[in-house]
Amino acid sequence: MPLVVDLDGTLIRTDLLHESVFALLKLNPFFIFMIPLWLMQGKAHMKQQIADRVRLQFDLLPYEPDFLTYLRDEQAKGRQLILATASNQQFADGVANHLGIFDAAFGSSATVNNSGTRKLALLKEKLNGASFAYAGNAPIDLKIWQESAAAIIVNGSSGLRARAERVTSVAGIFERKRNLLLALVKAMRPHQWLKNLLIFVPFMLLQRFTDIELFLQPVLAFIAFSFCASSVYLLNDLLDLPSDRQHHKKRSRPFAAGDLPVLTGVFLMVALLLVSMLISLALPPYFFPVMVLYYSCTMVYSIWLKRAAIIDAVILAGLYTLRLIAGAAAIFVAPTFWLLAFSMFIFMSLALIKRYSELYMVQLSGKTQAAGRGYQSEDIETLAQLGSASGYLAVLVLAFYINSERVSEQFVRPEALWLLCPMMMYWISRMWLITRRGEMHDDPVVFTIRDSRTYVLALLAFIAVLCAKFWPAVRNMLTPLLPGL
Repeated sequence: MPLVVDLDGTLIRTDLLHESVFALLKLNPFFIFMIPLWLMQGKAHMKQQIADRVRLQFDLLPYEPDFLTYLRDEQAKGRQLILATASNQQFADGVANHLGIFDAAFGSSATVNNSGTRKLALLKEKLNGASFAYAGNAPIDLKIWQESAAAIIVNGSSGLRARAERVTSVAGIFERKRNLLLALVKAMRPHQWLKNLLIFVPFMLLQRFTDIELFLQPVLAFIAFSFCASSVYLLNDLLDLPSDRQHHKKRSRPFAAGDLPVLTGVFLMVALLLVSMLISLALPPYFFPVMVLYYSCTMVYSIWLKRAAIIDAVILAGLYTLRLIAGAAAIFVAPTFWLLAFSMFIFMSLALIKRYSELYMVQLSGKTQAAGRGYQSEDIETLAQLGSASGYLAVLVLAFYINSERVSEQFVRPEALWLLCPMMMYWISRMWLITRRGEMHDDPVVFTIRDSRTYVLALLAFIAVLCAKFWPAVRNMLTPLLPGL
């Protein structure tokens, strides 16, 4: 008998309506005000309006591999396969044409939402009342299974399987193991929260280490910024689904791989943003505007500016610097010129390392342009030159800072701080050397976390700062070991 196949959540691990909404918002975020107006005229009308404006890449969708193999085998045996979906007819045709295994494809029109009982009525009409098997994944499919000769359940819960068995014969079950909680944590990217440790830098420079009440303020700021950043990462992933699926590593991200429903990401994104804003209201008054500025910049970056060459790197460097400004706002102090200048140069270098690594992989794949970026393969040497120069300018700013009167007033032996300059020169040079060799992780922060030499340099830098600040005490400690000191 013919096998009718559902699309969203069955043949593919995602929902095309949800994905098409984000594809529409990436074209123009102001369409968010049009969607409710379209929906007032019916869900089918809204789907049609969205489908008329976006172009999905059907070859990049996360198809269910085992089930797709089964369908190809059935089609090879001569079985009639029919795609029936609540997604718009344009999307149904796109999937059917790409796979080339379906004899017909039925989707929603501009006036009829092909879901539930309406889908069942359409199938009865098209099949002239003949028996059919139906493959689905959700409780709404029970209405069709009641009238079908057999059911195939794809990634359905145990409760759904039990209910399906009570209304029809279950001819097949396809399921994959997935951990929703692990996927949620992965989508939040908690390892990226290490960037937010920059918030503690102004507190460290203030040198009021015994003030516990003051220390709690950057702690709250860190939590707020981390939740806000995770909200941004979720939004960024939802907007970048096509380009992520073309990336050699990003294709395994939860949304791109279909391991996490788009709607779940939307709810989590909003919840994290609300919590972060509520926490920020409990901090000094200047912190909240900085948070709003950070989120606004990331929104503009995600929707528009990440596709603009060089500007995207400047924005990334600025977002790092905003973390320092937020840390200063959390303790109600003003960030210094030296801190802002150093941070802009060093973070610009790291941002260009990230772009260079992506472009290096583009070259290896034989492509000429990075997906979703404004760079071409011939730009790779320019990025290396700009990034190296920016890194060394950061070292120059550090040298000028060490030679300033401010340092002479705060440190007993400021000359010990000069050891920081060669350490920084080595670290920047090594980062770019590894990047040019193609051995850099596509995120330099992840590489830094895993790099043992970075920890050694950080320890040596910490010792140098201790010597500069507390040299008499350090000398007394070392005198028994080094009598001539």
